[in-house]
Amino acid sequence: MSTFSSLCTNWTSEQTVCKKEASGDLRNVVKTVAHLPNSYNQSLEITLNDRDFDIVARNLILLLVALVVQNSDQAIDCIIHLWYSALVRESDIDILNNQIRPLIQDVYEKVKNKSPNTILGKTWTFGSRSLRIVLEQTSWTRLLSFFDKPAGLTAKKASKVRAENTLAHSRRDYRDRHMIYLPSSQRIPFHKFRQDGLLLPFGFPRHEFKKPNPTFFQTDDTWPMRDNADPLHGWSLGEVFSTTSGAATADTYGKLFYYLRGLLHSFLDRIFELKVSFKLLHLDAADLPDHLDEDSFSRIDTPNQNPHATLITLFMNAVEEVMTLEDRLQGLAPDSRALRDSRKYLPLNKKPDSRYDPVLMKVQYAQELVARYEHVFERYLEKLKAREAGDAVGAAMKEKHSIIEKWPYRLKLRPGQPGAQEEFERCLRDGVSGKERYIEWKRVHQGVI
Repeated sequence: MSTFSSLCTNWTSEQTVCKKEASGDLRNVVKTVAHLPNSYNQSLEITLNDRDFDIVARNLILLLVALVVQNSDQAIDCIIHLWYSALVRESDIDILNNQIRPLIQDVYEKVKNKSPNTILGKTWTFGSRSLRIVLEQTSWTRLLSFFDKPAGLTAKKASKVRAENTLAHSRRDYRDRHMIYLPSSQRIPFHKFRQDGLLLPFGFPRHEFKKPNPTFFQTDDTWPMRDNADPLHGWSLGEVFSTTSGAATADTYGKLFYYLRGLLHSFLDRIFELKVSFKLLHLDAADLPDHLDEDSFSRIDTPNQNPHATLITLFMNAVEEVMTLEDRLQGLAPDSRALRDSRKYLPLNKKPDSRYDPVLMKVQYAQELVARYEHVFERYLEKLKAREAGDAVGAAMKEKHSIIEKWPYRLKLRPGQPGAQEEFERCLRDGVSGKERYIEWKRVHQGVI
């Protein structure tokens, strides 16, 4: 990866979780803090880094809203809509301009005459909580643009610009391919979100949402994300879909709205109970070591003090990178377990109309989802000499994981078991392949890094 964040969380006095990856948005931070054990009462330090300035800027704004806005309900709804909605309310803009922007403006006034490449840091303190960000001088100037929509951009034009992306005729086939994996009732909220870009329960009033979200719209003619960017893809659908949404049981985005409300309530409760410090960086990963304290994550390196200290690595594409044609053909063989199991989930009750029949597409994806890839991943580890690399830096793979499953997106139930069909259909629409593999590492000796 070109960038990564380091998130070290002291779950208990015995366990530390360290996560290193491109930070992306705040999902992992919010969920990690919200799920801290009630018994945890120590300090918490969270460091995030991303090379993409838009990501850093939006993370900063969302964290400042969480730390500054006193009314938790107002803060939560503002965070949800700044995070996910294309249009926001006047009240959200008021929070940005009256409570958050002055903090940035004050720093800008102090650094505007500095050299453009100068690295400048600022720490805000709010009681027992603090937030520090380190940016180049030019980035402090650019940061102010995230509080103002482009001149002349109305809500109508913003919606048109977005729809030209999310409902582009040239991408119709891709939308149809996605919708074949959705139950028919869930296609309605899917299309609705593509139309208006508002993360709200289906029947909620929308008349207040008439301001383009300035953290998204940096120009008046561009929607900055891919057309298939979807808030649901960032969260566990099992957890989201189990959230109560009243009578509208198929309102998937409404469920996500209520799920986020609950999660953000827990997140705010915890950060106001603890001594918490956030640090945001905007650097290439190669430059990151020069901007971190030497002892920032020392507990990861000291198993004698913390035998449960763990480093987690995610291999999203490893299986695909080393799969051979033979591997793929084995899964298609008439006597393969993958084919047999996929037919149990998706029985072919009639002969497909053509090779383009949607049923065939679902069957092919289903075979990949039910297949097993241990031998393929082992080939990847051998090819990259991963164990030797770990030994060189004093780390070893944990045989038994204690934090996250090795294959967390693999189907847990067998065909025919209670809930198996629902699990299968949820994974179909979740967009995961079952090939995602985590490794937990532990320190075994002081290697040379």
